[in-house]
Amino acid sequence: MNEKVLHVLEYDKIVDKLSTFATSEPGKKMCRELLPSSDIREIDRNLKKTDAAISRIFKKGSVSFGSNRELSGYLKALKIGSSLDAPQLLHIAGFLDNVNRVKSYGRADKDEETRDVLSDMFDGLEPLTPVASEIRRCIISEDEISSDASSTLRSIRRDITLTGEKIHGQLNKMVVGSYRSYLQEPVVTMRGDRYCIPVKAEYKGQVSGIVHDQSSSGSTLFIEPSVIVELNNKLRELAGMEKAEIDVILARLSSEAADYLTALSDDAKLMTELDFIFAKASLALDQEAITPIFNQEHYFNIIKGRHPLLDKKKAVPIDVYAGKDFDMIIITGPNTGGKTVTLKTVGLLTLMGQAGLAIPAADRSELSVFEEIYADIGDEQSIEQSLSTFSSHMTNTVSILENADENSLCLFDELGAGTDPTEGAALAISILNHLHERGIRTLATTHYSELKVYALTTEGIQNASCEFDVESLRPTYRLLIGIPGKSNAFAISKRLGLSQEIIDAAGEQISQDNRKFEDLLTDLENSRVTIENERLEIEKYKEEVEKLKEELKSKQSRLDESRDKILRKANEEARQILQEAKDTADETIRTVRKAQAGIPIQELEKARQNVGAKISDKNSKLSIKNKPQSGSHKTLKPSQIKLGDSVRIISMGLKGTISSKPDKDGNLVVQCGIMKSRANINDLELIKDEGGKEQMKKFYGKYKMDISGAKNIGTELNLIGMNSADAIAELDKYLDSAYISHLPSVRIVHGKGSGILRQAVHEHLKSAPYVKSFKLGEFGEGDSGVTVVTFIK
Repeated sequence: MNEKVLHVLEYDKIVDKLSTFATSEPGKKMCRELLPSSDIREIDRNLKKTDAAISRIFKKGSVSFGSNRELSGYLKALKIGSSLDAPQLLHIAGFLDNVNRVKSYGRADKDEETRDVLSDMFDGLEPLTPVASEIRRCIISEDEISSDASSTLRSIRRDITLTGEKIHGQLNKMVVGSYRSYLQEPVVTMRGDRYCIPVKAEYKGQVSGIVHDQSSSGSTLFIEPSVIVELNNKLRELAGMEKAEIDVILARLSSEAADYLTALSDDAKLMTELDFIFAKASLALDQEAITPIFNQEHYFNIIKGRHPLLDKKKAVPIDVYAGKDFDMIIITGPNTGGKTVTLKTVGLLTLMGQAGLAIPAADRSELSVFEEIYADIGDEQSIEQSLSTFSSHMTNTVSILENADENSLCLFDELGAGTDPTEGAALAISILNHLHERGIRTLATTHYSELKVYALTTEGIQNASCEFDVESLRPTYRLLIGIPGKSNAFAISKRLGLSQEIIDAAGEQISQDNRKFEDLLTDLENSRVTIENERLEIEKYKEEVEKLKEELKSKQSRLDESRDKILRKANEEARQILQEAKDTADETIRTVRKAQAGIPIQELEKARQNVGAKISDKNSKLSIKNKPQSGSHKTLKPSQIKLGDSVRIISMGLKGTISSKPDKDGNLVVQCGIMKSRANINDLELIKDEGGKEQMKKFYGKYKMDISGAKNIGTELNLIGMNSADAIAELDKYLDSAYISHLPSVRIVHGKGSGILRQAVHEHLKSAPYVKSFKLGEFGEGDSGVTVVTFIK
């Protein structure tokens, strides 16, 4: 791609903006060096990487590559065996720590099985954790090496500390001892790397040693006492040994890093490229951009495209397409209406897409791959070259015509301007016709009416215009393809206050054909506005319909939810009723079982009344909650029923027979099986049940016999000869009857035998609630073959 078009279309500003989203210097450099590609496979691959980075930012947030550095100098030094200094090694450690963080960021979560085009790049990163850890262990900061870096360094530093302590000990004795009167101040100081004491000049001969310095006045001499000269020499020697050992340590660390030259080089390349890719993703998110679809058919369809350098909140999106039904667009309209911005938008978005960048447009926007884009936009007149505006434009046009082919996109702003309008229009038509015959995709802007007619009369060329609101004297910046634009000079002049007389006189200067053409354009514009208003109204109605549909859907959803809630509540209440019915039935069965053993009739009647009361209570509650709807059944009259009639209690769904006549309120008693229930005559309906009475007679007759038998219960039960199961069943029945008959104690004869039956009897007696105690019979009562049971009173 030629460098001139990159500047004219302001592509350089895009890459500068892109570089601000990179977090490392190598990444920023790669951004600034980004150029468009004409290889569709490379373009698609780069766009997929950008799209994958966008998806990762949405899922996990952004990632920093800030510790990524330019390592080429370090790697060259390591390759030839040189040692790196502490700051350089720390840079490598920081870089590897960053690699580790980035690799962790790129690692898929446990629930993520899908991989994208960036997965291999993240997998290729080698954090070299042992190398980084060793550098961190040995180097504390750029100016400090850890004593733990080697045992030799630790030993040297220990000797340095001890020697320093000896020197300070000797000097302190001098300062506070006999030398005190010879000193200007009782302090120990340093001159160079030697320990000294400040001696008064007049006492120089009293202190033997080496003079290293004197004060500016000459009254103080800084003398290294001879007693510590050897110690100072040793300290200097140890300092040299320390430096040598540090060099050894740095050499060792450099050698360890050099073992991974390939991995370090690959990490640097991958980190820089990932930083570059994520910068493209961040730019896309900032511009609310999408990855376009590319083709090689020289067809583009930009939907709601925005110029990326304009404020996205103020820029008016445009729809522009070409390459299928027509290969050339001629855009007309007033100045500052957006014609030039349209050209730059098409050209710049194409350059961005071919560079692998997302474009600020709507989804499903398409771009084509062009090997070259040529643009003649703006006033490039040159005083130095004595070129006028027309000459400058024509120079560019000649260059474009010489180099452009069917794989090029050409953009012309105000083609043929800057000279006589008649000649300029003729030249513009000839140039455009030349490009059209060669099948070159072209967009051109103009004010010439001749070009509008040329587009209307030539197949494969389409008019377009930038909409202008005459009422407000402001452009709307909307691009209208298929409609030629008007200059609106007369309308604008009238709005600004020019008299109608002058405007009419000006109109007479225009040829009749031109007036007819302008009138036609006016009619077309009026028709377009009318259709557009109707379309907007239809869209409004469609939105209202969609809104109503959503409200209806939401309402239906709430109704379904409410219905489900009611059903769940009803099912829960039904379950509770069934549970209570089961409990009542269990209680009734236990009562009847006791009745079989001979319970007194008064106790049985009391139990029956308790069960009946529970059922009546539940019946009254259900009657309140489930009042029958009027007209759902035929209301009975007292004269229509008699004792023994079979009826159904509607609210409870129970069948029974009438046991009493209704009172003044219509309440009566219904016998439902062995239970009685109170009900209202309005809650009853007659049913046919011929066998009901006989069943009730049999039922009560059977249990009446058993109850009477309970009065003659004996004080002894013989279980000899039974198996354990039969014996326990008989024992349970006998104990119930005996307890109901108020016997204080009974004897259970189970025999001696192997003791199995005796053990089963005792286990059952332990769980009987009314048994107070039991024991084996004593001598004369049957010994261990009999168990005596005492009941609770």
